[in-house]
Amino acid sequence: MPSALKVAKPCSTEGRLMRADQSLDLSAWSGGAGNSPLERPANMVHHTIAINTTKANKASSKIKPMRKLPLFSSPAAWAAWVVAAIVGSLAGCSVTPSHQASWPGTSSPSETGTLPPPLMQAQSRWVPVRWSELPGLDTDPLQEAWPAWQQSCLRPAPAWKTLCPEVHQLANAPVTAQRQWMRQNLQPYRVESRDQRTDGLLTAYYEPVLNASRQPRAGFSVPLYAPPAGLAQRKPWYTRQEMDTWPAAKAALRGKELVYLADPVDAMVLHIQGSGLINVTESDGRQRLVRLAFAGTNDQPYKSIGRWLLDQGLIRDASWPGIKDWIVRNPSRVNELLWQNPRVVFFKEEALPPGNTPPGPKGAQGVPLTAGRSIAVDRGSIPYGTPVWLRSQGPQTSLDKLVLAQDTGTAIVGAVRADYYAGSGTAAGELAGRMKQPLQLWVLWPK
Repeated sequence: MPSALKVAKPCSTEGRLMRADQSLDLSAWSGGAGNSPLERPANMVHHTIAINTTKANKASSKIKPMRKLPLFSSPAAWAAWVVAAIVGSLAGCSVTPSHQASWPGTSSPSETGTLPPPLMQAQSRWVPVRWSELPGLDTDPLQEAWPAWQQSCLRPAPAWKTLCPEVHQLANAPVTAQRQWMRQNLQPYRVESRDQRTDGLLTAYYEPVLNASRQPRAGFSVPLYAPPAGLAQRKPWYTRQEMDTWPAAKAALRGKELVYLADPVDAMVLHIQGSGLINVTESDGRQRLVRLAFAGTNDQPYKSIGRWLLDQGLIRDASWPGIKDWIVRNPSRVNELLWQNPRVVFFKEEALPPGNTPPGPKGAQGVPLTAGRSIAVDRGSIPYGTPVWLRSQGPQTSLDKLVLAQDTGTAIVGAVRADYYAGSGTAAGELAGRMKQPLQLWVLWPK
């Protein structure tokens, strides 16, 4: 049964708001005061209480000061009357809340009791733990993760159908109410490999933002393709090198050009990331922002060009900045490098809704990704739509936060393995290009 969080206020003839240091710590309830987005929720919830009071009869103005009556001739008598008056006023005071926030399942659960047995997945082992074992639970601004959780609830797994309505109901709740609801309704499990290893690897990905032309022209000659006819009949399809050089492959792709980029390396980046935002110049000169989303592959295996450069002894830094530095110094070997990865992604164009901030690309779960709150996982370890507590301490960033398993990738294999969606644009790309650090995961599963 839903329980209500009530703010109790002392009786006041002035109907003043309770200060934050009175009987209920409102700063803690709303996530605290301050401006740091890393520590505070994005939206604060304020509650006001209307106080019902009864006005004194007009005749009361005619009463003479009480100190002049014989009853209060001594200090002791006066003090006794003051105490009685206070007690009487509190007993007769009527307090009526004008707004009462009611959130589902927000009573404070106990940290005691028997833990459930471990759960076995195809690629992982889930070991139950206490909530106190989750690092950063009391400091993460959970409200930042709630939109991603709501997206997952648009396509809920069977285990979540009962709780998803409450997830939606808690979207605008104080962070403490969200945290209480999680503790009451969910059980945390530490994710381990089948051989009980708890440490894994975190990488990151992002959505590139690139300039393109609808028609080939000077400076824009690298095409991105829609799926060609007969793609399903020929498996695997032509390799990247064959698509660039074989007449039969070129003929099959004719008419499937969506846009043209300036740089073949940018095209490779888009193939690896799977989608991108494109500032496209139309044939009539108009510019508009569109998304090129994943629509299929040539079914060739993915091969890392960074690994090839390392194996050849050509670089020591296999991050994207390191790869790009080598390309700048070796422009004549670009095709040789790119052909080491035979895998090619085909795209479909998606119009974007109006607004300054486009939604994230859709992940494998079929819902838009949320920057900093969505991860790609091995589906054999963690099902889509599962809330996950993530911890990663490394040279690029330190993360203790709630995320949602909403995507997958060909390189995301293993029990404790995740790809962190960093967002779109240059800054996200810099983080994604260098992210490679230790990882621990806990899944949050309905009790």
